[in-house]
Amino acid sequence: MKIKAFIPNFVTLLNLFCGSIAIILVVNNQFVLAGVFVFLGIFFDFFDGLLARKLNVQSELGIQLDSLADMVTSGLVPGLIMYKLLELATNSQGINLNASWSDHMFWSGVKFNPVPFLGLLITLSSAYRLARFNLDEDQQTYFKGLPTPANALLILSLPLILEFQNNDITNATILNPIFLIIITLISTYLLNSPVKLFALKFKTYAFKPNAVRYIFLILAVVLLFVLQFAAIPLVILLYILLSLFNTIK
Repeated sequence: MKIKAFIPNFVTLLNLFCGSIAIILVVNNQFVLAGVFVFLGIFFDFFDGLLARKLNVQSELGIQLDSLADMVTSGLVPGLIMYKLLELATNSQGINLNASWSDHMFWSGVKFNPVPFLGLLITLSSAYRLARFNLDEDQQTYFKGLPTPANALLILSLPLILEFQNNDITNATILNPIFLIIITLISTYLLNSPVKLFALKFKTYAFKPNAVRYIFLILAVVLLFVLQFAAIPLVILLYILLSLFNTIK
């Protein structure tokens, strides 16, 4: 195998490596550091395809490897983050789970709370989305449903908001189990929704054919500068709204 052909795959493996580290960190409740590795993984995910096109070494192996890496970094990690947030929310608020459908159960003396496992719906939906993407030849210039990296950033933003923009209102909202379950269901739907979303792929850098992309990037930078991590959900919403506008115009 030519070294040139392996370069994009090596970058993809760096994505997988970052995702694997992020899993270990999330399990140990180190969300901020996990976020660093998720951001790095998504960075590598963006550039592996770009390198493959620039070097003209696109391959079926690279496509499959890319999805496998995404499944870890942008599929398993956000599912685990939501699991951890739901676990924290159901414990920290002292909810009487014995009086609800999701009461504590005991298996061989081990206390078991099924509510946090709802977060893994994100992981299952991500797997289904990636499998469909690999079989859909139409998704070259657009995405059908929210891409897994964008969804991972949406979920990751929640613990980062708790950590860096700490206030009573946001904390109470994010650590509300109902809110987290609703976000999980929205995430699950968006990943496999029929909505067509534009891809951030530039065939040319002229403004007119890329107007929606430039507008999105400019507004996203402004929102992130002003609102920091709290801007991430708004950026995802902006992405969806601009895509809808771009589709119907």
